[in-house]
Amino acid sequence: MVSQGEKTLLANIRYVDLETYRNHLRQKLTKNKTIRANASINREMACLHHIFTKAVEWEKVEQSPFDKGKSLLLSEDNRRVRYLTEAEIESLLDECKTKKHLHHIVTCAINTGLRKGDILTMKWDQVRNGFIYPDKNTETKKRREIPVNDDLAQMFKEIRKEQGLTSQYIFTYSKRTISRVDRAFKGALSRAGIENFRFHDLRHTFASHLIMRGADLKDIQELLGHKTMTMTLRYAHLSQEHKKKAVNLLNGLTSSIKSDVSQKCHISKKVTSANG
Repeated sequence: MVSQGEKTLLANIRYVDLETYRNHLRQKLTKNKTIRANASINREMACLHHIFTKAVEWEKVEQSPFDKGKSLLLSEDNRRVRYLTEAEIESLLDECKTKKHLHHIVTCAINTGLRKGDILTMKWDQVRNGFIYPDKNTETKKRREIPVNDDLAQMFKEIRKEQGLTSQYIFTYSKRTISRVDRAFKGALSRAGIENFRFHDLRHTFASHLIMRGADLKDIQELLGHKTMTMTLRYAHLSQEHKKKAVNLLNGLTSSIKSDVSQKCHISKKVTSANG
Protein backbone atom coordinates (compact mmCIF):
# COMPACT_ATOMS: atom_id res chain seq x y z
CA MET A 1 0.00 0.00 0.00
CA VAL A 2 2.89 2.33 0.86
CA SER A 3 6.50 1.82 -0.18
CA GLN A 4 9.00 1.07 2.59
CA GLY A 5 10.17 4.18 4.42
CA GLU A 6 7.49 6.38 2.86
CA LYS A 7 5.08 8.23 5.11
CA THR A 8 1.49 8.66 3.96
CA LEU A 9 -1.28 10.61 5.65
CA LEU A 10 -4.48 8.75 6.42
CA ALA A 11 -6.38 11.31 4.36
CA ASN A 12 -4.32 10.40 1.28
CA ILE A 13 -5.07 6.65 1.42
CA ARG A 14 -7.58 5.68 -1.26
CA TYR A 15 -9.80 2.66 -1.79
CA VAL A 16 -7.47 1.40 -4.53
CA ASP A 17 -4.59 1.44 -2.01
CA LEU A 18 -6.59 -0.74 0.36
CA GLU A 19 -7.51 -3.17 -2.40
CA THR A 20 -3.89 -3.32 -3.57
CA TYR A 21 -2.75 -4.06 -0.03
CA ARG A 22 -5.40 -6.77 0.37
CA ASN A 23 -4.19 -8.41 -2.85
CA HIS A 24 -0.59 -8.11 -1.65
CA LEU A 25 -1.50 -10.09 1.47
CA ARG A 26 -3.02 -12.81 -0.69
CA GLN A 27 0.32 -13.25 -2.48
CA LYS A 28 2.59 -12.87 0.55
CA LEU A 29 3.54 -16.20 2.13
CA THR A 30 3.50 -16.78 5.87
CA LYS A 31 6.71 -17.46 7.82
CA ASN A 32 5.95 -21.16 7.30
CA LYS A 33 5.94 -20.58 3.52
CA THR A 34 2.23 -21.27 3.19
CA ILE A 35 -0.54 -19.22 1.58
CA ARG A 36 -2.40 -16.99 4.01
CA ALA A 37 -5.90 -18.09 4.93
CA ASN A 38 -8.72 -15.77 3.91
CA ALA A 39 -9.70 -15.48 7.57
CA SER A 40 -6.22 -14.18 8.44
CA ILE A 41 -6.38 -11.55 5.69
CA ASN A 42 -9.87 -10.54 6.78
CA ARG A 43 -8.72 -9.96 10.37
CA GLU A 44 -6.04 -7.55 9.15
CA MET A 45 -8.42 -5.72 6.83
CA ALA A 46 -10.99 -5.50 9.63
CA CYS A 47 -8.33 -3.89 11.82
CA LEU A 48 -7.62 -1.28 9.14
CA HIS A 49 -11.35 -0.68 8.73
CA HIS A 50 -11.65 -0.02 12.46
CA ILE A 51 -8.74 2.46 12.34
CA PHE A 52 -10.49 4.49 9.66
CA THR A 53 -13.81 4.31 11.51
CA LYS A 54 -12.16 5.84 14.58
CA ALA A 55 -10.36 8.41 12.42
CA VAL A 56 -13.75 9.59 11.10
CA GLU A 57 -15.19 9.69 14.63
CA TRP A 58 -12.22 11.75 15.83
CA GLU A 59 -12.55 14.04 12.77
CA LYS A 60 -9.08 13.16 11.48
CA VAL A 61 -10.51 12.31 8.06
CA GLU A 62 -13.86 13.18 6.48
CA GLN A 63 -14.68 9.74 5.07
CA SER A 64 -13.26 6.24 5.27
CA PRO A 65 -11.84 4.97 1.96
CA PHE A 66 -13.53 1.64 2.78
CA ASP A 67 -16.86 3.36 2.08
CA LYS A 68 -15.92 4.14 -1.53
CA GLY A 69 -16.05 0.60 -2.89
CA LYS A 70 -17.41 -2.87 -2.29
CA SER A 71 -16.39 -4.96 0.70
CA LEU A 72 -12.75 -6.01 0.70
CA LEU A 73 -13.38 -9.06 2.88
CA LEU A 74 -12.74 -12.46 1.32
CA SER A 75 -15.10 -15.39 1.59
CA GLU A 76 -14.27 -17.76 4.44
CA ASP A 77 -15.03 -21.47 4.60
CA ASN A 78 -16.49 -21.56 8.09
CA ARG A 79 -18.16 -24.88 7.35
CA ARG A 80 -14.90 -26.82 7.60
CA VAL A 81 -15.23 -29.50 10.25
CA ARG A 82 -12.11 -31.60 10.80
CA TYR A 83 -12.18 -33.66 13.94
CA LEU A 84 -10.19 -36.55 15.36
CA THR A 85 -11.54 -40.07 15.50
CA GLU A 86 -11.21 -41.96 18.79
CA ALA A 87 -8.19 -43.79 17.38
CA GLU A 88 -6.57 -40.50 16.34
CA ILE A 89 -7.22 -38.99 19.77
CA GLU A 90 -5.45 -41.93 21.39
CA SER A 91 -2.50 -41.67 18.99
CA LEU A 92 -2.16 -37.90 19.46
CA LEU A 93 -2.29 -38.08 23.25
CA ASP A 94 0.31 -40.86 23.22
CA GLU A 95 2.68 -38.65 21.22
CA CYS A 96 2.01 -35.68 23.52
CA LYS A 97 3.15 -37.62 26.59
CA THR A 98 6.79 -36.77 25.92
CA LYS A 99 5.89 -33.17 26.81
CA LYS A 100 3.61 -33.32 29.83
CA HIS A 101 2.44 -29.70 29.52
CA LEU A 102 1.35 -30.33 25.92
CA HIS A 103 -0.51 -33.49 26.95
CA HIS A 104 -2.37 -31.49 29.60
CA ILE A 105 -3.24 -28.68 27.19
CA VAL A 106 -4.51 -31.00 24.44
CA THR A 107 -6.53 -33.01 26.97
CA CYS A 108 -8.13 -29.81 28.21
CA ALA A 109 -8.99 -28.72 24.65
CA ILE A 110 -10.65 -32.04 23.82
CA ASN A 111 -12.70 -32.02 27.02
CA THR A 112 -13.78 -28.36 26.99
CA GLY A 113 -13.78 -27.06 23.39
CA LEU A 114 -11.99 -23.93 24.62
CA ARG A 115 -9.82 -21.91 22.27
CA LYS A 116 -6.05 -22.14 22.62
CA GLY A 117 -5.76 -18.61 24.00
CA ASP A 118 -8.31 -19.31 26.72
CA ILE A 119 -6.49 -22.49 27.74
CA LEU A 120 -2.97 -21.05 27.85
CA THR A 121 -4.10 -18.09 29.99
CA MET A 122 -6.42 -20.08 32.26
CA LYS A 123 -5.95 -19.39 35.97
CA TRP A 124 -6.85 -21.53 38.96
CA ASP A 125 -9.39 -18.98 40.17
CA GLN A 126 -11.34 -19.54 36.94
CA VAL A 127 -12.12 -23.11 38.03
CA ARG A 128 -14.82 -23.11 40.71
CA ASN A 129 -17.46 -25.57 41.90
CA GLY A 130 -16.98 -27.95 38.99
CA PHE A 131 -17.02 -25.28 36.26
CA ILE A 132 -14.48 -23.33 34.22
CA TYR A 133 -15.30 -19.65 33.79
CA PRO A 134 -13.37 -18.38 30.76
CA ASP A 135 -12.88 -14.68 30.15
CA LYS A 136 -15.81 -12.91 28.52
CA ASN A 137 -16.58 -14.41 25.10
CA THR A 138 -15.28 -12.16 22.31
CA GLU A 139 -18.14 -13.20 20.01
CA THR A 140 -21.17 -12.90 22.29
CA LYS A 141 -19.68 -10.51 24.87
CA LYS A 142 -21.14 -12.78 27.54
CA ARG A 143 -19.56 -14.87 30.25
CA ARG A 144 -20.05 -18.61 30.00
CA GLU A 145 -19.35 -21.63 32.12
CA ILE A 146 -17.86 -24.94 31.00
CA PRO A 147 -18.55 -28.00 33.16
CA VAL A 148 -15.47 -29.94 34.25
CA ASN A 149 -15.94 -33.64 33.53
CA ASP A 150 -14.38 -36.39 35.66
CA ASP A 151 -11.32 -36.87 33.39
CA LEU A 152 -10.49 -33.17 33.47
CA ALA A 153 -11.11 -32.88 37.20
CA GLN A 154 -8.62 -35.69 37.84
CA MET A 155 -6.04 -34.02 35.59
CA PHE A 156 -6.46 -30.68 37.40
CA LYS A 157 -5.85 -32.44 40.72
CA GLU A 158 -2.63 -33.97 39.40
CA ILE A 159 -1.40 -30.63 38.05
CA ARG A 160 -2.24 -28.86 41.32
CA LYS A 161 -0.34 -31.50 43.27
CA GLU A 162 2.72 -31.10 41.03
CA GLN A 163 2.60 -27.30 41.09
CA GLY A 164 1.71 -26.75 44.71
CA LEU A 165 0.89 -23.05 45.00
CA THR A 166 3.72 -21.83 42.77
CA SER A 167 1.59 -20.39 39.95
CA GLN A 168 -1.76 -18.71 39.42
CA TYR A 169 -1.84 -20.28 35.95
CA ILE A 170 -2.93 -23.89 35.41
CA PHE A 171 -0.68 -24.74 32.49
CA THR A 172 3.00 -24.00 32.97
CA TYR A 173 6.37 -25.29 31.79
CA SER A 174 9.32 -25.22 34.19
CA LYS A 175 7.21 -22.98 36.43
CA ARG A 176 6.80 -20.46 33.60
CA THR A 177 3.65 -19.49 31.72
CA ILE A 178 3.23 -20.89 28.21
CA SER A 179 2.72 -18.46 25.34
CA ARG A 180 2.63 -20.94 22.45
CA VAL A 181 2.70 -24.66 21.70
CA ASP A 182 2.61 -24.57 17.88
CA ARG A 183 5.91 -26.35 17.23
CA ALA A 184 5.39 -29.06 19.85
CA PHE A 185 1.81 -29.66 18.69
CA LYS A 186 2.87 -29.89 15.05
CA GLY A 187 5.56 -32.42 15.99
CA ALA A 188 3.08 -34.57 17.91
CA LEU A 189 0.70 -34.55 14.94
CA SER A 190 3.49 -35.59 12.59
CA ARG A 191 4.59 -38.48 14.82
CA ALA A 192 0.95 -39.61 15.16
CA GLY A 193 0.52 -39.53 11.38
CA ILE A 194 -2.34 -37.01 11.58
CA GLU A 195 -2.61 -34.67 8.59
CA ASN A 196 -4.69 -31.61 7.73
CA PHE A 197 -5.27 -30.72 11.37
CA ARG A 198 -4.92 -27.50 13.39
CA PHE A 199 -5.09 -26.87 17.12
CA HIS A 200 -8.43 -25.12 16.58
CA ASP A 201 -9.79 -28.40 15.22
CA LEU A 202 -9.64 -29.80 18.75
CA ARG A 203 -12.64 -27.53 19.30
CA HIS A 204 -14.39 -29.33 16.45
CA THR A 205 -13.34 -32.65 17.98
CA PHE A 206 -14.98 -31.69 21.28
CA ALA A 207 -18.27 -30.72 19.60
CA SER A 208 -18.33 -33.61 17.13
CA HIS A 209 -17.93 -36.33 19.74
CA LEU A 210 -20.52 -34.71 22.00
CA ILE A 211 -22.99 -34.74 19.10
CA MET A 212 -22.20 -38.35 18.22
CA ARG A 213 -22.76 -39.34 21.83
CA GLY A 214 -26.20 -37.78 21.93
CA ALA A 215 -25.65 -34.20 23.14
CA ASP A 216 -28.24 -31.58 22.21
CA LEU A 217 -27.34 -28.95 19.60
CA LYS A 218 -28.51 -26.14 21.90
CA ASP A 219 -26.13 -27.36 24.61
CA ILE A 220 -23.30 -27.48 22.08
CA GLN A 221 -24.07 -23.89 21.05
CA GLU A 222 -23.82 -22.68 24.63
CA LEU A 223 -20.66 -24.67 25.37
CA LEU A 224 -18.90 -23.32 22.27
CA GLY A 225 -20.17 -19.81 22.90
CA HIS A 226 -21.73 -19.40 19.46
CA LYS A 227 -23.89 -16.30 19.13
CA THR A 228 -26.32 -18.02 16.77
CA MET A 229 -27.22 -21.62 15.98
CA THR A 230 -25.89 -21.24 12.41
CA MET A 231 -22.30 -22.09 13.32
CA THR A 232 -23.37 -24.98 15.54
CA LEU A 233 -25.48 -26.55 12.78
CA ARG A 234 -22.24 -27.58 11.04
CA TYR A 235 -22.27 -30.58 13.37
CA ALA A 236 -25.92 -31.55 12.80
CA HIS A 237 -25.07 -34.06 10.06
CA LEU A 238 -22.94 -36.02 12.51
CA SER A 239 -25.98 -36.54 14.68
CA GLN A 240 -27.96 -37.74 11.67
CA GLU A 241 -25.25 -40.18 10.60
CA HIS A 242 -24.96 -41.48 14.14
CA LYS A 243 -28.73 -42.08 14.24
CA LYS A 244 -28.59 -43.91 10.91
CA LYS A 245 -25.94 -46.27 12.26
CA ALA A 246 -28.04 -46.87 15.36
CA VAL A 247 -31.17 -47.70 13.34
CA ASN A 248 -29.16 -50.00 11.07
CA LEU A 249 -28.54 -52.20 14.09
CA LEU A 250 -32.13 -53.38 13.59
CA ASN A 251 -31.43 -54.67 10.08
CA GLY A 252 -32.72 -58.22 9.72
CA LEU A 253 -35.04 -58.00 12.73
CA THR A 254 -38.32 -57.69 10.82
CA SER A 255 -37.19 -59.89 7.93
CA SER A 256 -36.62 -62.79 10.32
CA ILE A 257 -40.04 -62.21 11.88
CA LYS A 258 -41.62 -62.03 8.42
CA SER A 259 -39.93 -65.30 7.43
CA ASP A 260 -41.18 -66.98 10.61
CA VAL A 261 -44.75 -65.74 10.01
CA SER A 262 -44.66 -66.94 6.39
CA GLN A 263 -43.48 -70.39 7.49
CA LYS A 264 -46.30 -70.67 10.05
CA CYS A 265 -48.88 -69.62 7.44
CA HIS A 266 -47.52 -72.22 5.04
CA ILE A 267 -47.81 -74.99 7.68
CA SER A 268 -51.32 -73.81 8.59
CA LYS A 269 -52.43 -74.03 4.97
CA LYS A 270 -51.04 -77.56 4.69
CA VAL A 271 -52.92 -78.69 7.80
CA THR A 272 -56.15 -77.10 6.58
CA SER A 273 -55.79 -78.75 3.18
CA ALA A 274 -55.15 -82.15 4.75
CA ASN A 275 -58.25 -81.87 6.93
CA GLY A 276 -60.36 -80.60 4.11
